[in-house]
Parts: sequence; structure tokens; C-alpha cells
Amino acid sequence: MWTPTEEEKFGVVICSFRGSVPQGLVLEIGETVQILEKCEGWFRGFATKKPTVKGLFPASYIHLKAAVVSNRGQFETVVPVEDSIVTEVTATLQEWIMLWKQLYVKHKVDLFYKLRHVMNELIDLRRQLLSGHLTQDQIRDVKRHITVRLDWGNEQMGMDLVPRKDFEMVDPEQLSVADLYKLHLSSRHSIQQSTAQTDTMKHRHGDTCRIPVPHHLFLNMKSFTYHTIGEDTDIFFSLYDMREGKQISERFMVRLNRNGMPRNPEKIERLCALFTDLSNKDLKRDLYIIAHVIRIGRMLSNDSKKGPPHVQYRRPYGCAVLSMMDVLPSIAELREEKDFVLKVYTCNNENEWYQIHENIIRKSSNKYTAASTNYGMIISVQLLRGDMDHVRRENPMIFNRGVAITRKLGFPDVIMPGDIRNDLYLTLERGEFERGGKSVQKNIEITVYVLYADGETLKDCISLGSGEPSISEHCSFVMYHNNSPRWGEIIKLPIPVDKFRGSHLRFEFRHCSTKDKGEKKLFGFAFTPLMRDDGTTLSDDVHELYVYKCDENSTFSNHGLYLGLPCCKEDFNGCPNIPSSLIFQRSTKELFWISTLLSSTKLTQNVDLLALLKWKAQPDRVMDILGRLRHVSGEEIVKFLQDILDTLFTILDDNTEKYGLLVFQSLVFVINLLRDSKYFHFRPVMDTYIQKHFSGALAYKELIRCLKWYMDRSAEVVRQDHIQEAMRALEYLFKFIVQSRILYSRATGGIEEEQFRASVQELFQSIRFVLSLDSRSSETLIFTQAALLNSFPAIFDELLQMFTVQEVAEFVRGTLGSMPSTVHIGQSMDVVKLQSIARTVDSRLFSYPDSRRILLPVVLHHIHLHLRQQKELLICSGILSSIFSIMKSSSLECSVSEEVEMMVESLLDVLLQTLLAIMNKSQMAEAVRGQRCPQCTAEITGEYVTCLLSLLRQMADNHYQQLLDNFQSKEELKDFLLKIFCVFRNLMKLSVYPRDWMVMRLLTSNIIVTTVQYLSPALHKNFTEADFDFKVWNSYFSLAVLFINQPSLQLEHATSAKRKKILDRYGDMRVMMAYELFSMWQNLGDNKIHFIPGMIGPFLGVTLVPQVEVRNVMIPIFHDMMDWEQRKNGNFKQVEAELIDKLDSLVSDGKGDENYRELFSLLLLEKIEQETWRETGVSFVLSVTRLMERLLDYRDCMKGDETENKKIGCTVNLLNFYKSEINKEEMYIRYIHKLCDMHLQADNYTEAAFTLMLYWELLHWEDRPLREFLHYPAQTEWQRKEGLCRQVINYFNKGKCWEYGIPLCRELASQYEVFYDYHSLSWIRKMEAAYYDNILEHQRLEPEFFRVGFYGRKFPFYLRNKEFVCRGHDYERLEAFQQRMLTEFPQAIAMQHLNQPDETILQSDAQYLQIYAVCPIPENVEVLQMERVPDRIKSFYRVNNVSRFRYDRPFHKGSKDKENEFKSLWIERTTLTLTHNLPGISRWFEVEKREVLEVSPLKNAIYVVENKNQELRSLISQYQHKQLHANINLLSMCLNGVIDAAVNGGIARYQEAFFQKEYIVSHPEDSEKINQLKELMQEQVHILGVGLAIHEKLVHPEMRPLHKKLIDQFQMMRSSLCHDLPGMDKISPACSGSSTPRGSLMSSHNPMSPEAIKLVHRHSPLSLLGSNRHSSSSLSSQTSSEVGNLVILTDGLAGETLDDPFRMQLSYANPKFQSSMTNVSVLSSCQASPSTSSLSSTHSAPSQMINSAPSSARGSPSLSDKYRHSREVVMLLPSHRDRPSSAMYPAMMENGQPTSFQRALIQQVVGPCKPCSDPNLSVAEKGHFSMNFDAFHHHISDIPPALPARTLRKSSLHPIPASPTSPHSGLDGSNSTLSGSASSGVSSLSESNFGQSMEPPRTDVTDSVPSQTWNPEEDAEAPYLPVRYSLSEPDVIESVKAHPCRSHSAPTGVIPKELAEIPALPPKPYYPRLTYTDNEEALEEESRSKAFTRKLSQSGRNGKEDQAKVPWEHGINEE
Repeated sequence: MWTPTEEEKFGVVICSFRGSVPQGLVLEIGETVQILEKCEGWFRGFATKKPTVKGLFPASYIHLKAAVVSNRGQFETVVPVEDSIVTEVTATLQEWIMLWKQLYVKHKVDLFYKLRHVMNELIDLRRQLLSGHLTQDQIRDVKRHITVRLDWGNEQMGMDLVPRKDFEMVDPEQLSVADLYKLHLSSRHSIQQSTAQTDTMKHRHGDTCRIPVPHHLFLNMKSFTYHTIGEDTDIFFSLYDMREGKQISERFMVRLNRNGMPRNPEKIERLCALFTDLSNKDLKRDLYIIAHVIRIGRMLSNDSKKGPPHVQYRRPYGCAVLSMMDVLPSIAELREEKDFVLKVYTCNNENEWYQIHENIIRKSSNKYTAASTNYGMIISVQLLRGDMDHVRRENPMIFNRGVAITRKLGFPDVIMPGDIRNDLYLTLERGEFERGGKSVQKNIEITVYVLYADGETLKDCISLGSGEPSISEHCSFVMYHNNSPRWGEIIKLPIPVDKFRGSHLRFEFRHCSTKDKGEKKLFGFAFTPLMRDDGTTLSDDVHELYVYKCDENSTFSNHGLYLGLPCCKEDFNGCPNIPSSLIFQRSTKELFWISTLLSSTKLTQNVDLLALLKWKAQPDRVMDILGRLRHVSGEEIVKFLQDILDTLFTILDDNTEKYGLLVFQSLVFVINLLRDSKYFHFRPVMDTYIQKHFSGALAYKELIRCLKWYMDRSAEVVRQDHIQEAMRALEYLFKFIVQSRILYSRATGGIEEEQFRASVQELFQSIRFVLSLDSRSSETLIFTQAALLNSFPAIFDELLQMFTVQEVAEFVRGTLGSMPSTVHIGQSMDVVKLQSIARTVDSRLFSYPDSRRILLPVVLHHIHLHLRQQKELLICSGILSSIFSIMKSSSLECSVSEEVEMMVESLLDVLLQTLLAIMNKSQMAEAVRGQRCPQCTAEITGEYVTCLLSLLRQMADNHYQQLLDNFQSKEELKDFLLKIFCVFRNLMKLSVYPRDWMVMRLLTSNIIVTTVQYLSPALHKNFTEADFDFKVWNSYFSLAVLFINQPSLQLEHATSAKRKKILDRYGDMRVMMAYELFSMWQNLGDNKIHFIPGMIGPFLGVTLVPQVEVRNVMIPIFHDMMDWEQRKNGNFKQVEAELIDKLDSLVSDGKGDENYRELFSLLLLEKIEQETWRETGVSFVLSVTRLMERLLDYRDCMKGDETENKKIGCTVNLLNFYKSEINKEEMYIRYIHKLCDMHLQADNYTEAAFTLMLYWELLHWEDRPLREFLHYPAQTEWQRKEGLCRQVINYFNKGKCWEYGIPLCRELASQYEVFYDYHSLSWIRKMEAAYYDNILEHQRLEPEFFRVGFYGRKFPFYLRNKEFVCRGHDYERLEAFQQRMLTEFPQAIAMQHLNQPDETILQSDAQYLQIYAVCPIPENVEVLQMERVPDRIKSFYRVNNVSRFRYDRPFHKGSKDKENEFKSLWIERTTLTLTHNLPGISRWFEVEKREVLEVSPLKNAIYVVENKNQELRSLISQYQHKQLHANINLLSMCLNGVIDAAVNGGIARYQEAFFQKEYIVSHPEDSEKINQLKELMQEQVHILGVGLAIHEKLVHPEMRPLHKKLIDQFQMMRSSLCHDLPGMDKISPACSGSSTPRGSLMSSHNPMSPEAIKLVHRHSPLSLLGSNRHSSSSLSSQTSSEVGNLVILTDGLAGETLDDPFRMQLSYANPKFQSSMTNVSVLSSCQASPSTSSLSSTHSAPSQMINSAPSSARGSPSLSDKYRHSREVVMLLPSHRDRPSSAMYPAMMENGQPTSFQRALIQQVVGPCKPCSDPNLSVAEKGHFSMNFDAFHHHISDIPPALPARTLRKSSLHPIPASPTSPHSGLDGSNSTLSGSASSGVSSLSESNFGQSMEPPRTDVTDSVPSQTWNPEEDAEAPYLPVRYSLSEPDVIESVKAHPCRSHSAPTGVIPKELAEIPALPPKPYYPRLTYTDNEEALEEESRSKAFTRKLSQSGRNGKEDQAKVPWEHGINEE
């Protein structure tokens, strides 16, 4: 049974649970759960991150944790009992882990790895905290490391700053705003300074007593290698100041044996020292680490004869130095040791040994020598920081290694009270000795002894250096043969203090003989006592000692024998009469020098100090002794502080009147000495003395008297140094006074209490007197007052020991009140005064409520004065912050209402004024400098904002009520409300607090909303009806709007944990303010009209906040506004206009969403339903809703990584909406320019020009002035329109649409003519002329057009369920366009059929794309029908300014006739009409109308034959007029294509289909059409006769065989038509010739039957097909060798079954080619391909698509990537205008391009192929061929190189006739036969197929023969430029330069009246079946000699000119 849990409330998942049981809760390891119930090993509860989902989970999977449960029951709160730092780490890591992964996604790899490292560290530190095995210090250290890492990570991840106190997060409710602000600042500082903070003592207001942090240098000697010493060595390390020329540290000694290892085995790896107490000043010195090497062995290491081996001498060897200046930069930041190598140098002359280190440093290389190349010393160095205790804690490993503490010589900068030292540092300087009758100088060794008064040698009182134990005697090193040695050897003498007096030093001098015995002979000694007779120690100086003679027999057992002798010159002067009979005689010529330095806290060398301590010995000198105390050094005073103080008060008690003032002055001197930072740590010593050792019970009287006397004289004395010193010592003087009085009261039972109180009262009177003096005339008095004010707050604690809190408070109030209240006493004095007040506030006295009530008025009075004058704002803010902090802490214990009331009355108004002034200065500084003044914004503004917020937070209902009641008039109330609203607004505008101070920002918002709730009733009550004040209300509304829009309150962007925390603490403050705002709006009543339309924009911004409740509250206000304006004006035009304007800018800024649009519409429509103006209201709301749809789409496109097309589409959609629906001209113009900029970025210059023309059309040629707008300056309308016109013309020029620019040039020229601006007129006329030249000279690409349908609800609004026609980019084919669209819409599904989608697709939540190519229907048909118009001109009008497009789909009605399929083949023609012409302001426009028309087979036949006749007439006419006389290739190909149609049956197939009796009987309504077709056929025969006659005249002799072949074929064609078409027997004489058996052959075989194929010549190209070509115009894929059967799909019958194709097996006479061909599937073609690129999208179509797709299925976007990117299947499709749906011809390639011979052979084999429905066409042209070319690759190398790209008109290859079902059958100079289109199979003939594979696509079309389109009314003649092949013909070369890469046919021709159709292609000529191999050599030679040079813009084409051979010429040579 399930029971509620009592103890098991909280746990952590230790094993993931998948919820595999009913109602199981899925849990991941590490999650925390709250447990509600338990039952038999199961818990029921929820995960804390998803509290709404409850379920079951195993109890064994949960680790229970102790927790505190509050509010038990359904809504209980469970908080785990654990360290808050642990909880924070857990929560923070959970937040980080989500953001951390995103770092990798955003490629912030460096931060990714850094954060991972920090997270691992945090996990480890958290584990340590939870272990429970850490000490308190370790816990504190771990917490510090955790918080540093947490704060660093939060900052790096852009998360909120966490305010901390003692490493833990603080509760904002428990702190004042001021304290919270300080914590934020400190937390920010701790992030920036992540190093450990040292313990410093710093007072907020006043002198900073900062303790200098010492540095310590750790040195570790790692190795010393030198192979030639072979003796023991001593190495001494020390720190040397080169600048001062002295050592500053003790020596660190290392003893090594002859192997370089430590002599003491325990020292291995422990040769380390710590040089302590280095100050910052020391580190700035020119410091060096010096290492002196002393060897211990023979006298001379290289001479074994010098001395016996058993005698050891200490001999100098070498020295090494290391510059600290070079080392410090590299080790300062390191937290580990760094190694350095020191080279040891030997001294060239031992006399220079004492300064060898200086010589090395100075690089005096002649005085030292490098010992050896392989000799060196390796040391490691590390710099440590902090006091010794801190260093020990931080670096325990160092001290575990037995580090030698090496101290400074002398005291450090900071002397610690417990630091006891008694060290005497002795330096053996030098000596002067006699030779003593020897021939050589002596080898002198000094032995040093320390002897006590009794003559005993003191044990272990000599230390050669740290790191080694002390010794009892020391032998110096020996200088070889030197009577004037200089040692410079420092020895430390750690003599106990009690042994110091009476002890002396003795120095014995011995000569070390190097003879065999090696004996050391004593020859003299010197001595010196350590303490003088006057009790002072040996002075820190150089001492010259006398040397006394002695020998080995001399005895020193009785030291009294020599202690009576003078040791030095000073002693000798003291006792000049010395008997000469003493044992020891002085050697007058010998001297010995030493120097000493005493570092002792117990001994002194100062005579004056000693005299003071022993004043009783000389009572008559007391006054002099007291006077000389000032000359004693501070170090000596602090060492004997207690003794000195005892002495002073003893003297005072001895004779108060006589010595009182002097003792007072001495006491002041000693007290002030402790204010020095060097001795600041001795203040506790002073405090301890006062509390425990001070015994001057009567001293207080004299101290008070002297102090008062000083103060009273301050007005009279000119020099007040002594008075100022007394004022500075006020704190300790009062401590002595109070303690003395306590002692006196304790001793006497409290007598004379009144006298004491009276004396203190009088003293305070004197203090007030000093402060009240006018100091403006006396600078010295200012310093006195300043010193008094600085010291004054320090006496409060002492007074509280003797007086009550109220009494002390009264003292202080009187004193502070005596200060001048005006702010004219000088700035420095103002600062001091405020600092004194600040210390008063910070004192313990102010923390008592009783004293605070007394002191607060006077404190507020002074602050008020300074704030009014804007003086010392920073100090004032600090005082106020302290006051508020104290009040907040007190409010938790007692009421502070009275104090708050005082604060409100005194400060609130002046605080507001101050803040406004500061903020204004800040804004001005920002405007001037461009950046904010850091002092204003960061310090002052932040401080005063916190003060204001603290005050407002402390205010309760009664305070607000009293505040409002205190205003005397409404003007005062209005002024106050305006100020506080303005301050609040500035708080949110200026962002006073940084973005990551979320705690501070939320608290501020909470205080603001609370304050506004208190002030709103006053606003409503006083300023609503007759007293309405717009300014106040407007200020209120602006504040509310700003508040709701604050970024910190937008909880939707916060994490769920953060959102929950904020809502739990504050709720959603936006909702609170929204309700308040709505309530106040309702209270306005009739005054609402004043805020229409002004508040529409701000309120709209509020409603766009993504909070449902806020929207529900605020949206109805718009209905209210509409209603009020309707009442006033009868309409709501203002609301409408303003709402639309603001909606645009707000949505663009990222506000609003789809939910808002729906809610806006729903709420307002619901409100409007009840209104009388419902109709206009509903219309307006719906209009705004539609606008929002478009704006949201626009914003989503702009802010996302959307393509330019989407952005442009959105912008066009929005632009049209502004123009058509709501007529907002300014917004319309803005979006015009945005759209123009987008076009320019995408290089859509033509569209940019059309876009900019929209603005141009709005302007007029007038002089009306226009304001500055967007980037336009203020100018006249004429000037702006002129500038725009020039800009548009420029864009048209860049877009190569010169035809559009010319009318603008004319209009601009007309304006220039009016103003006689001939300069500009000349310029514009020249530009117009240049444009005409460009039209004629430059080739332009004809773009493809694609129809795109967007279906499904997932598309943006502007695309949803609409169809568009898009103008493709240059060189873009259907496959590329389709891929681009699928890339732009990656979620879209490509539809596999072209049928109109049903409702299911339209309403589905998906995206469907339907894409296929369409043909443009030109508007300007007249130009296309005009003769002699160059094709480059016609080409423009074919594809520009078009709004109608069409595509055809062939289909069969009824049963299909398998014998002649054209009987039942119909065409479904769809015409699309766009909303705008293309090109326009966009590359695509929506389809507004769709028309579908069915064309019968007979009409189609008429259309095809009529177009072919027109083509022939036009071409023949050109040759008749000698427009094309140089080359008849075009005529030959055209005639061949029509005449030689035997394979396809020619027009006989039409005859069979429509002239049979059965058809005529069954279709009587077609009789007229049948007659028309007959007439057209007769006309065609006649035209062919004329053409053959002309051909005979012009044909080249070498081409006579071709002409003969044409005559033969014509006879066959004529005879086949004679019996049905009368008049066929009369033909032109030129057509006569013998008949060929071709007709009988063709009649005996079905079209392209196997039998027919067998007749193919053995050299036909079908036997040479080796590889597919790469055509830029028709092929985007490459073939591979993997495809055996290539199925090529026709345009027209893609939707039919595969029963149509004729299967044929190609057989060859030549067996080597026979196996190369496989099956060829031919699918009948009935429709022109909509795009040349349709090949590239469909050539690899899957079989199901081939079977089902309709006519344009080859353009379907549904192809999978597998097929879309295949390079194994090749299909050659024609242009969407030019190509018929005829067969597709594969072409072989050589090096990626088909060879000319291959192309020629294709023509031979395929012959005169025609489209399926044309009787003139062969069967081969009815379908697309599918062939395997792999088998032929090995034959390609024998074929000549491919020709460069050129038009077909320049080759002998024959044009391919159009399909009878194609709308392109008319002759057109740039039809697909010539342009490289592929569907018709003519791609193999297009010039793009003649170029190399590396040439850019579509750049290979020349336009030497202009395009011509057939028109019924057009004359047969059409101008064609002559075609030449010679390189010497410039006409041809000029005709091809800068021409587009391919041309297109015009989409018009012979059409029904109701539908304009595009003409079909010309028929394909028969190519003579010539043998290639016989003339291969000649062809190659000719191909080299007849290269054709092309002048195209592409570079690097010259290499291909050699291949410019006419395919025709191969055939000629072969013939």
C-alpha cells in the first residue's frame, strides 16, 4: 500500500531507469527526484527538472539525501540539506552542459575545451567537499577555487553574475540594495582578479593602512658539475644589490663532496633555501643571485707539492651570478620552479676575489676566466608572495623538503610584533700584515671565536650560512702569498641576548705553510667586545682593530690579560697610558678591519634610547632625554615600545607639572610613529599594553589638560605642527585617558566622576571651538581641523566605555553640528568633513538605534547640503549606502520607521534631482565622446541608484501616504511624479547595471513596480478630470511601457530553472505592470483621446511581448482607441496609420509571432462585433493581420540563413502590400530601397533597376523641395529624380538591358534640353548611342523560364499554394534550378507529376514543389516579324517584357493507331499569365491566370507544314537577295532536312493520316483544313524547287554530289505525293535528275525497322559512337561506361506507356563496331522541351517516372539524388523554346567533346530525322536514342580533334526539323538546331558541342545568322548575315564578339488566332554518306589550316581556335 514518505523526501538517481513498468518514470543517472510516496521497494515522485510528470521508480535506484521540508502536503517544498556551494555547483553544471555542447556546434573549440577542463575541476572539487575529510582551512580554500571557476564559467557562457559573501550566494531579501550592489562589484572584481586575495586592512573613508605584501624567493640547487676540482666545496648563495654594492641577505650554504654530491646524504634533493621578506622596493633593485665557490683541499689544486695532503685549506675558487632583472619577468606569473644554468668563473688574481662578482656583473672579462666549458651550476627559482603563514599553507611541499629560511640583513619593511631576532652579522673585511722576515708573503688564515665574559667559548654561535648547523669556531679561507688579504666574508653570530653583555670576539691569525709539515703558525690576534661600557652594542660600522703579536706558545686561558688592552683606536684614545710590560704587544704596522650589522629586537645601539630607559641614573637630564627621543629611529622605539611607555608614564607620575607637557609630546610622537605602515602591526602591541600593562591611574588628568591646552591655542599659534600631531594621536590619547580613568575609578571607588565628566565636556567644547574656527584665512588651521576630523570618529568606542550611548551621541552631534554647514569652506575641507561623517556612520555608535535617531538629522543635513550643490557626490553616496545598510540590518530586529521617515523627508527629492543631473551629464558625455563616462555611469550613477532604491524599498504604506500628504500643491506633486518617473525611465534606458547583474536588475524592477503601484492612485486622483495633465500621464505610460519591455524581464529567453526561480521570488512583473497600465488607461475616461495616436506604438510594443496574459490585457486597448477616435473623427485613420507604421518597425526588430497574429485578430474582432463601425473595423483588423503575416515572413527570412530568393520574395510581397492594400508611401519607398539593395547584392542589376524605377515613377520633374530621407540629402524633387534616373540607367547597363535604358536616356535628354544643359545632354546622348552599339555588338544570354508551384501549409504565406514563373540565372538549366529550389526549401518534397495538386496536398502540413520549364510568349510580335531586323535585337524581345508563358503536353485521344500514331496525337497547351512582366522587380512573379487549350492532330500538321514553308521562304529569300551568298551550308542543310525525310516518311505520313478516304469521311468538318494542308504541301514542293534552283547556282563544285543527292530525293518526294496532290509534276528544272532507289527502300521497310537499320553505311557514326559529349546547353551530366542501354525520353510522350518505342538492333558491316551498339529505345516526341536543362534533370529518371510523367516530366523536381547526379545516362534535350520533341542524338566525344567527324556521321546515319508528327521527318527523329558508347572509347583516339564551339550555320551539319507537335517549327536563326538545345537531338550539332569540355557553358554561340521567326504576314525574305570560314573575314569575327553563349528561337509562328505558338525547328538535312578514312589525312591538314577565330569575352580561348573546322568540310574531302 502506498504511504506518504516522512523522511525519504529527496534523492539522486544512481542508475538510469527506463520506466519499463506501468506509470514508470524515466530517469537518467544524476537527476534529482522528489519522493512523494513509497511502497515495497518502490517510490512515487517526480524529477525536479520536470515536476509536472509523476511516476514510479525503484527505491534501490535512488541515493537518499537529507532534506528540509516546508509546508508539508500537496504543495510542500523540499530543499536538500547540503552545503550551498555543493548545491550551486550541481545546478550550474547542469546548466553548463547544455550550453557547452553548443560551443562545439558554433566552432568555439578553444572555449569548449577550456570549459570541459573547468567542469572536470569543479566535479573533483565538489567531490572533495562532499568527502568530509577536509580541515576548515582546506574547505575554505576549496570553496574559493570553486567560486572562482563558477564565476569564470558563468562569464564565459554569458550567464548571470552571482553575488557572493564568504563564497556563498546571498539572499537579496536579507541585504540592503546598497550592500547587494557592493557584493556585485566585489564579485565582478573577484572574477577579474581570480588570484587569492590577501588580508588587508583598509578603512572605507580615510587613510589606507595597507600592509605591504612581502615576497619570498625560493632557490633550489639541483646540480654542480665540475670534473677538475676533485675536492670538497662550499657554495654560498646570497642576494646582492649592485646599485648599492652590498649584500642584502644572509648566505645560504651548500656543502658538497668531491663528487659534487651533498656531504650530508640526508640533504640530497633538499639543497633549497627561501630568501624571505623581499619588498616591492627590493624587487625593483638591481638584484643578483651570487654564488661563491670555496674549495677545501691543497693550497694549490694543480701543485701537489704545496703542502701535505692531510692539511686542508679553505681556498677561493670561483663565482657565478644570475641577474634577477632578467629572471623576474619569467617567474613572476609562474606557480612553479624554473631552471637556470649558472656559469662559474675563476678569479685571475686572488687580490680581486672580494669583488669577483662585481667584475662578472660588469663583464670585466680580463679579471676572470671561465673555468671550463662543461662546468656549470643548475638552480631553480620560484617567486612566492604573502606572509610566511600563507606561504606555508600554499606551498607545503617546499617546507617538507627542509627549506633553509634565509633572512634579509636587517629588518624587513614590516616588523611583526612577535618577530624576535638577535643576530649580529660580522664581515671579515681585510687586513694589513708584515712579511716577518720571510722571502715570500704569508698565507693568512683567520680563526674566529665568540667568548663569554668568563672566557669560555660560546658553543654554536657562529653560522656560516643558512642550511648548515652553527659552529663554535670558524676558519676563514686563505689567500695565497698575500700580506694584505681582502676576504669580504660574512658570518652570522646568533648570540643569545643573555650572553651578549660581556661577550667578545677574538680573531687569531695564522700563517699556513706550504712546506712538507704544512703547519699553521699563530703570529697574532685581534679582539673586540660586543657591547660598549654605556650598554650599547657594537655600532653598525667598519671597525679597525689592533693586531697583537703572539705565537703558538701564547695562552688565551686568561682572557683578562688582553681584554684590558685597547681593541681599536677609540679604545686607545680612552686609555692612552698602557704599560709596556704586558704579555701581548701590539704590532703597530698590522691592522685588521671588520664590519658589523646588528639585527636585534632586544638590543640597541642608540645612546638616547638607553638614556631614556635609564633616566633615573641621570634625573637632571630628563628634559633633555625626553627632547632627544624624537631622534631615535622608529625601529628602536617599536622594539622597546613597552619599556618606553612605562618610562614615560613613570616620569609623568614623578613630576606632572614639570614633565607633563614633554611627556605628552613624547607620547604623541610614539603614537604617531605607529601610524606608519612599517610599524602598523605594532598597534595591537600598543592596545595590549593599554589593556594589560598600563598603570598610570592619574595620567588622564594631565592628558586631558594638555590636549585641551593644545586645542585652545590653535586659534593663536601660527605654527601648528605640534597641535596637528596631537590631533592625529587623538585615538590613543583617549584610550590612555579612558583606561587611566578606569584604573583610577577602580582604585578609588569611582570618586571624582563629576570632575572627569566635566573635564571631558570642556574638552569637547574645545574640540567644537577648533572646528568652528574660520579656516579660510589660515592654511595651517585647515590642516589642524582636518587632523582633528580624521581622528575624531576613532574616540567613540573609548567614550562608550565611560558614557551612555545617548551621551556619546550628543557629544558627537554637537561636534558635527559645530562644523560649518555651508559648502564654501574649500573642497579639501569638504572632503575631510564628509569623511569624518562617513566614519561616524561606520562606527559602532551609529549601529545603536538610540544614537542613530540623535545623529541622523545632522548627518542628513550635511549630505543634503552637498547634494544640493552637487559636491563630493561619491563620498555622499558612500555615507548613504552605509546608512541604508545599517537600517536594513536593524529593520530585521526592530522598527526603523521613524528613521525612514526622516530619510524620505530630507533626501528623496534631492536624490531624484541628483540622479537626474548625473544621468543628464552621462548622456551628454555619451553624445560628445561617443562613449559613456565611466565615472558617471559606473560609480556615481550606480551608487545613487542603489541609494534611491534602498530608500524606496524601506518605505511602507504610511511613508508613501505621508509623502503624498506633505505636498502643498498639485504642482509640487506633479514635479515629484515627473522626476521619479523620469529617473525610473532612465534606469531602464541607460542600463545602469551590467547585463549579467540579473539579481540587481530584478530587484530594481520589483522596487519600481511596487513604487508605481503606490503612486498610481495619486496620479489618478489628482490629474484625471479637470486637472488632467498630459505630461504626467504620458510620463507614466512611457515608464510602464519601458518596464514591460525590459530585457531582464523577458523570461521566455531564460532557462527553466532560472525562470522558476524568478517566478517563485517575484512573479511575472510584466503582468503586474500590464494590469496597472490597463487600469490607469481605463481611469483616463475622456482624456484617452490625448494619447491617440501617440501611445499606439508603445502599447503595440507591449502587446508584442511574448506573454499571453500581457497580450490579453493590452490588446483590447486598441479597440478602445479605435472607438474613441471613431467617436471624435468619425473614423480611426490615425490609429490605423500609426499601428501599421509601428507594427513594421517592431516586427522587424524581432517582436511578435504567429500566436500574436491570431490573438490580435481574435480579440479585436470579438470586441468590434458589437460596434456600429463593425465593417470598417473588421476590414482594418484583417488588413493588419495580413500585414503581420507578411512582416513575420519577411523577418524570418531576414534573420535566418535564407537565400536571396526568399528574401527578395518576402520583400516584394511586403512592398506590394504597402502599395496596393494600405497605401503607405514612406514604408513603400523604404522597402523599394531594401529590395534594390538585395538585388544589387545578388548581382540582379536589371531587377534592381526596375525596383528603383518604382520610386522614380513617384517623383515628378518639379522643383518642390524634399526633406532628407534614407541616404538622400535634402534636395529638390527634380534633382532627386535626375539622380535616380541616372542610377537606374546605370543598373540597366550593368544588366545588359539597354533597351530599357534608352527611353530613360531620352526622357533625361528632354529635360536637359529644356534647361539648355548641353554638357549633360551631350553625355546622355553619347550614352544612348553607346547603348545602341552595345545592342548590336554584344551577345546576350537568353534566360530559361521555370514554373514553380508551392503547395502545402508549411510554406510562408507569400508562397503558400501559389504558382510562379521564375526567370532563371545565366546558364541555369532545369536541373540546376530544381536543385537550387530544393536547397532553399530542404523540407520540400518534389512532386513526380505535373497535374494540378488536389486539396489534400494544398491543406497538408508539408511542403510540395512542382517545377517544370515553360516557354515565353513574346508581347512584341511585330518586331519579331519584321525583316532585316538583326537577330540580336529580336532575341531581346523574345525573352523580355513577357507576361505569358506556355507549355505543351502531347496525349492520344481514343485508340492509338500503331501504323501512324499522328492520327490520334493531340497537344494540350497550357498558357500562364503573370501578375507582372518579366523581367521586373523580381525574378519571379505569381501566375494570375491559367488557360488550357487542346490542339487537334490536323491543326498541328497544318501548323508544322506552314512553319516549315515560312522557314524555307525566308531562307531562300535571303540567298536570293545575296544576304547569304558566301556560304550555302545553311541552305543545304535546310533543303536536306526537308527533302531527305524518307526514313521518317516525310510529309507522306501526314498524307497517310489525313488524306485517306476513311479520315475524310469520318471528319467532314475538317475538309477545309485538309484542303489547307494540301495547299501547304503543294506550296512546300514549289518552294523546294525554287530552293534547289538557287542551290544549284551557288553550290561549290565539291558539293555537287550533295546537290545531286538532293535532286534525287526531291524527285522521290514529288512522285510519292503526285497521285494525291495535283500539279506536282511541274517542278523547277533545277530539280530534275535521276531518281534513286531510296524511295523504294523506304517504302519496303517500316520506319527505323531492323531492316532499315541494316542499310546504314558501314562508316556511319552509329558505328563510331564512343563517348557522350558534354554540352553546356543541354547536358549537365557526364556519361560513364557502366550503362549499356541508354533510354532517352522524348518531350512529348513522357506520360505514355513504353509500348510506343520501336525496338531496333543496329547491325554493321564492319564487325569491329558491330558489338558496340546495344538496343536503342526511341520514344515518340510530340512536345518541345520547356528547358534545355530538362535533359539534365531527366536523363537519369527512374522508370516509374518515365512511365507516368506528363510532357514536362523531364523537368520534374522529384528525381532522387541517385539519379539526379548520375553521370551514366545522357539525354540531349532542346531549348524550352527552340527544340522540338524529336529524337535525341547521342554524340561521341574526344577529350570530353564530340569530334567533327562523329557529328557528321551522326547526321549520315540518322539522316534527315524529323519530329514524330511531321511527315518530312524520319523515324529516327521521333524518339530519343539510347546507346552504349563504352565499347567505342578505344576508337576515339583515331578521330581528329573536336572543333571549337560555333553555330550550326557555320557547319555542314544539317538542321533538324521540328516536331509537328512542337510550337517551334518555324525557322528561327537561333533555334535549337543552332543553339545547342538537346531534346531535338541537335545538341550534337550545336556550337556548344564543338567546344572543349573545359570551356564555360553557354558561352559558345555566335550569332552570325540572326534569328528569324515565321509570321503569316511576313515576307519570305529575312536578313541573314553572311557566314564565312576564312580567318581573314572580319565580318564574321566582329559578329561573334561578346555574344551570348547560345541563342533561342522566337516563341511565335503560324498560330491560331486565339493562341500564339512558338515556331518549330527547321528540318534536318541529309548528310552525304562519305568515307572518313580515305581522306583522314587531308581532313586533319585542312582542320589546321582553316581555324576559325572567335572573339568572345572569355580568356584562354586561342588554343581552341585551331579546331575551328567546319564539319561540312570533312564530308567534302571524303567525297
